[in-house]
Parts: sequence; C-alpha cells; structure tokens
Amino acid sequence: MLIDIHTFSLLKKAINRDGWLELPASGNSMFPYIQKGNLCRFVPCTSILKKGDVILYYSQTGQLIAHRFVGTTTIKNQSLFLLKGDTNLGFDQPIEGHWVLGKLVSVQKKQVKITTDHFIVRIWGKLILSFPFLSGILRNYLNRKLKLHFN
Repeated sequence: MLIDIHTFSLLKKAINRDGWLELPASGNSMFPYIQKGNLCRFVPCTSILKKGDVILYYSQTGQLIAHRFVGTTTIKNQSLFLLKGDTNLGFDQPIEGHWVLGKLVSVQKKQVKITTDHFIVRIWGKLILSFPFLSGILRNYLNRKLKLHFN
C-alpha cells in the first residue's frame, strides 16, 4: 500500500490512540500466511520484537509493508531492523525503529481469525526462517499461478 509521510503519521497516532489498526492485505510476499484481501490487525510494538514476528512498517519507497522480523544489524553505529517477506528471496532494506507502525496479532481469512500465538503460525514462522529454500519454492509456485492466470 503506497502512502505519504503524513498518512504514516496519522496511522501512527491512530494505532497508539486506539491500541490497534486493521488493514487489508494487498500483496503476496507473505503467502500463504497472509493473502490478498485478508484483514490484518496490528498493535503498537510495546515489547521487544522476537525473530519471526510480523511487523508493519513504512518503507523508503513510501509503502506500508508487513514482513517478518529477522533480527537487527548495526550500520554506522545505528541499530537497524532486518525484515523479509516469506516469498521474497532477499531481505528488505534495513529500517530504523521509528518507521515501525505495529506488530501483527491476527489475520482474518473469510470467517476464520488466526492469531499469531496459534501453534501453526509459530511453526510456520520458524520453518520459513530456518529453511530459506522454502521462499524459493513459494515464489516459483506464485509465478506459475500468475502465468496460468494470464494465459
């Protein structure tokens, strides 16, 4: 979702005021966990992030992106977050903490609500981070699916 810095500021105020923010998913970088049209609920990041948490952040390209937290790195004495989409082969551009909008707590898939503490969600997060080749398999699947859709 493409937004400007003013919209990001308004969303940041809203999530801090209301305690949550719900947005529909629009991409496929977190497939199959999050799919286009799923309603994602985020809460402010008040605790330390754990490897595998999905966070919503504002990117340098002006997009709101929900990707998996992989860890932190230090560049020029600055601590930055490392993030990655489940179907992406590489990492996102590292970001500063103040660009984080919230942490995912649930995904609404039609009539089913899946919370991030569900054991399948936790297992999936560990699998996708432990076995990077899964991202390639998912990417190939999505590419074939798109090719079939347009032919």
